[in-house]
Amino acid sequence: MYPALRIHTRRNTGVSGGSTSGIKLAVALVLGALWFFKVRIPLWTAVVLALLLGGIAFVIHKLVIPSFHARQVTGPESMVGHVGEVTEPLRPKGTVKVEGEYWKARSVDGDVDVGESVEILDLDKLTLEVKHKAG
Repeated sequence: MYPALRIHTRRNTGVSGGSTSGIKLAVALVLGALWFFKVRIPLWTAVVLALLLGGIAFVIHKLVIPSFHARQVTGPESMVGHVGEVTEPLRPKGTVKVEGEYWKARSVDGDVDVGESVEILDLDKLTLEVKHKAG
């Protein structure tokens, strides 16, 4: 499971108010617009503005805030599972392109021709260990 895709709750995001914070904001905005300002605005304007800002608060709460708490994967372990394209035939050693970068690679399951996809299994020093990706 990808860490950024897990469902977050108030308990593990550290955001006070939970999912109701957007609703609270919308209600406060409507009440404030109707009673606080000396300029009279139509009720529908206050409601539309409240829904818009409440929606923005909801998106920030559900998508942006949890991304700050996602575990960052760096180093060799971040390469495992990625898919690359062979740029120099693997017989069994050659070159693959992974996310725009060229890497030395060694095939663990035989020869792989140029243009075929490979999946990264491991990183041995600066050489990727790959297998042919079916499909």
